Amino acid sequence: MATAAAPSFQPLYLQIKSLLVKSLEAVEWQPGEAIPSEVALARRFGVSQGTVRKAIDALAADNLVVRRQGKGTFVATHTEDDASMFRFLRIRRDNGAQEHPASRLLDVRRGKAGAATARLLELRPGDPVILIRRVLDYAGEPVVLDEITLPAALFRGLTKARYEAYHGSMYGFFETEYGVRMLKAHERIKAVAADQGTAPILGVAPGTPLLEVDRVTLTYGDRPVEFRRGLCTTRGFHYHNHLG
Repeated sequence: MATAAAPSFQPLYLQIKSLLVKSLEAVEWQPGEAIPSEVALARRFGVSQGTVRKAIDALAADNLVVRRQGKGTFVATHTEDDASMFRFLRIRRDNGAQEHPASRLLDVRRGKAGAATARLLELRPGDPVILIRRVLDYAGEPVVLDEITLPAALFRGLTKARYEAYHGSMYGFFETEYGVRMLKAHERIKAVAADQGTAPILGVAPGTPLLEVDRVTLTYGDRPVEFRRGLCTTRGFHYHNHLG
């Protein structure tokens, strides 16, 4: 078997999982592409098919691959279906309905990372970043103002025109145009009041209660590649999460 990247005291299936993650990170298989069969992977790594199956189950639990009955296992992608979108989109109507919001881009500009943002994105203060603002409209109603910070080194050439020319989700754009996969995120939520700049964008009065959702999004190796602050109205909407 090829030398495992994980320590030898790990269960064998986790060692195989680590090797498969390295292959995914190296884009051995493109997003949406089928990975080799369990039999082929067992032969490649010199382990049992059951060990490979457990490794792939662990990848699926981490949303890195998707199993399709009778078709095989595919690299997860943000460009394909509703599941990936709603995995990161937690704002719901109070009736519980899942709904695709329309994304309205306000501006894209260059800036420098402040101390707090640099710490979150593992940059140095003053490193170049890209700043994006957009509004998510639900049936024409502005509900979320997203303020997004990206490391400029990973998103060279990102402009408002380039983003608007892409038809799909923002994370699909990052994946397709820049090869940056958004795999998981840490979020922090608190109540804030709408300030003078945010209030007119969301169509509320200054001082209106909002939810502030701060998200650090991670790619392979738990590397942070996005800091996003979402300011959300709660008039008919709530933040939804599923535990367990």
